[in-house]
Order: sequence, then structure tokens, then C-alpha cells
Amino acid sequence: MNKPKLIRITTVPISFKVLLKGQHRFMSDNGFEVVGISSNGEEIQSLEQDENVRFITVKMTRTISPFQDLKSVWQLYKIFKKEKPLIVHTHTPKAGTTGMIAAKLAGVPIRLHTVAGLPLMEAKGLRRIILNWVEKITYACSIKVYPNSQGLYDFILKNKYTTKDKLKVIGQGSSNGIDTSYFNSKSISNEQKQALKNSLGITPEDFVFIFVGRLVGDKGINELVAAFSQICKTENKTNCKLLLVGWLETELDSLSSNTLKNIEAHPNIISVGFQKDVRPYYAISDALIFPSYREGFPNVVMQAGAMELPSIVTNINGCNEIIIDNKNGIIIPVKNISAVKTAMEKLMSDKIFYKKLKENSREMIVSRYEQSVIWNALLEEYKRMIQEKNV
Repeated sequence: MNKPKLIRITTVPISFKVLLKGQHRFMSDNGFEVVGISSNGEEIQSLEQDENVRFITVKMTRTISPFQDLKSVWQLYKIFKKEKPLIVHTHTPKAGTTGMIAAKLAGVPIRLHTVAGLPLMEAKGLRRIILNWVEKITYACSIKVYPNSQGLYDFILKNKYTTKDKLKVIGQGSSNGIDTSYFNSKSISNEQKQALKNSLGITPEDFVFIFVGRLVGDKGINELVAAFSQICKTENKTNCKLLLVGWLETELDSLSSNTLKNIEAHPNIISVGFQKDVRPYYAISDALIFPSYREGFPNVVMQAGAMELPSIVTNINGCNEIIIDNKNGIIIPVKNISAVKTAMEKLMSDKIFYKKLKENSREMIVSRYEQSVIWNALLEEYKRMIQEKNV
């Protein structure tokens, strides 16, 4: 008996490698023939080995590019007609739009799309109008849409992108959950931590704030660097460090020139670029600072919590579901330098408060977002869809 074929699509391969890590192998091990589709990238060869799936490349862009998008739809349509998948499941905005349109045209019976963040939330004017229509088209071509947080679910309904019967949050949210045995502070030895601290110039007296993610405006990096600079300047805090872990984005939503200068020149800001394994960096840090403007359901906040770090996050969907204010972190307003500064100072100065947040952090992740729970819930969703469609 042939296995049912499942095609999963992201715009770029790094999304498979980071945001959905392990999920494709799990589906392959549980009765599906899994095919991955994304734009070309250096990660694809290792992904085929790590995830035990076959990959097909289709050029897709992350910008508004109608002619290239039409080419992508046509390529995907031809692939679907040839491969004859039972399920097409898309992730990321552009892959969702092109993938759902092509799957609908090709007559794929089960068309699913996961929403893990909406760039249009920060768009204005004509761009917002265009993106609103694109989102509606994506959902119209799908038979089920999975917002990965309750906040996204509410936003989609409020803006009437689709109807309530098409929407469902898997588990308690998240696209992939988190492997709490992997993200565990005990996985990093004291020797490893000390060696990394020495290499970065971090002393035992330092309180280390960590940010993990793309260094772009939408992640609140401009506000974060400004707030941190004020702390160091006004209070002469030489024992406070800001550790930035992530690649600097220059094509979309680049940082202000002042922020870039500060990152490069400030003696207490340490920028280490993208890291394949972020656990050692969490392990030498005291708290996560994540002042993002918009998210779906951020893996970074779950990872930090699993590594026993309290988090400062903005009051946006996803973040305000993972973090409960004053229990495992602090929730602050978006785009507010003063609020970022005050929250950072609170964690540094109030040792009893900090200790309480730290003690709650890991348990509140393990109990709600363990990866196996999310994977099995999605697997059951696939099986239910197959049964309902009788295919």
C-alpha cells in the first residue's frame, strides 16, 4: 500500500531547518511520504538527510513581486499535477499564497496553511490593502487555516480574512512546540559556559540580557539598543551586557544607522551573528529581551523559558500567551524605549522578583509546549482530514 503523500512548503529552506525542525521526519516515520518544497539554499542537502524527506526547489521571493509569484504558482501547479499529493501544507506568507493557489488549481484534496506571523500587521496604505487581499486569497484556497496562536486567530477573525469554521489553533499554540530535553540548561557543562564567557569578555559580575533572532526593525532592535545605551550611560552600569544572537538583515526592514553604529561601537553590546546552536548563549545569559512588534508564536521565547530564563516581551500575540506577566516574565508595550529600560532595570535590581520568575520559567514551558504534544496533535489532524475527505 502506498503511503499518503504530504507536501510541505516554506518560502526559504531555513524555515524547515529552524522553525519546523524534526517535524518532517516525525511525519515520515508515522506513515507519510513527505516532500519538502522551498527556494534553493545551502540548507537543503543537510535537510534531506536530517529530515529523511525529498526536496524540490521552486524560486519564491519574500517581497511583493507579481511576475515571479505567477511563475512560482505555475511551477508549483506542475509539481502538484505530477506528484499527486493528498495533502499540501504551507508555512510562511509567500509560500502560503503561491502554494494554496497552485494546490487549489491542481485539485489537491487537502490544502492546509499555518499562519505563524503576519507582516501586514505593520503595513500601511496601499501595501496594507494589497496584503489584506493576498491573505484573503490564501485562506480562500485552503480548506483549513491554523493560526499558531490565539492572538492570530482573533486578529484573522476581526479582519474578516476567513470564516471561523476554517480556523483552528493546534494544541495551545506554536507551529512546532519545543524539545525540552534538548533545550535544557543541564545540556551545557560549566566548562563550556566558562569558555564561552571568557571568549566574549563576560565576567561573573555581569548581568547578561540576550536577544535571539533576526536583527531587524520589526524585532524592536532599535528600541532595545537605545534603552540599553541609556541604562549604561545614566547609571554607569559596566556590569550589564547585551548579547545579540542572529543575522543582520539588510534587504528588508534594516536597522537605523544610529543603531548599527551603537551595536558596532558599544563596549557592552556583543553581537555574535547567526549560531547553529543557541543553547550555550542562553546558558551564559540571565534573561531574554524580546521587544518584537509582531509575532506568530515565537520559538525564541519558548527556548529561553526551557533554558530557565525569564523573558521581557512586548504585549503582542504569541508572546503574551507564552509569558504570564510577573510570573515567568514581564510584558511591556510595543515600541516603547522607556518600558524596555524600566523592565531591564527591574530584573537587574530586584533579586527576589528575578528569582521568582526564573524558578517558574522552565516548568511553564514544559507543561504547555512540549514538542511531542504538538506533533501528535498535528498528526491526528492530518488523519482526521483524510478520514473526512474519505481519500
